Amino acid sequence: MNRNQSLITRLIISSLAIFISGWILPGVQIDSFITTIGIAIVLGLLNATIKPLLVFITLPVTFLTLGLFLLVINAIIIGLADHWISGLHVSSTWTAILFSFLISTFTSWMYKWGDR
Repeated sequence: MNRNQSLITRLIISSLAIFISGWILPGVQIDSFITTIGIAIVLGLLNATIKPLLVFITLPVTFLTLGLFLLVINAIIIGLADHWISGLHVSSTWTAILFSFLISTFTSWMYKWGDR
C-alpha cells in the first residue's frame, strides 16, 4: 500500500492479522471480531506510546542479542493488551512471542499484497 493509506485501512489490516493469528494459535483466545478491532486499537496505542520507551530502556540488551530482545518487548506489549482487554487471553509468554511474530508477519504480507 502507499504511504497515504488511511487509518481505517491500517485498522482493518491489523484486525485481520490479529484475528488470523489468534485463530491459528491454540494458546490465544479472542472472543469476537469486534474484540479483535479493540485489540488492534490498543496494540496500536501501546506500540506508539510504551514500546518506544521500552526499546530505549533496553537498548543495550537489544544490541547484545542482535535485536532478538525486541520479541520479548513485543510479548510484554501483548501481555499488557491481554491484561486490559477482557476478550483476549494469551496463555503464556512463548505464545505471546509467537502471537506477536505472526501478527507482524501477516500484517507485512497484507501490506505487500496491497501494493500490487
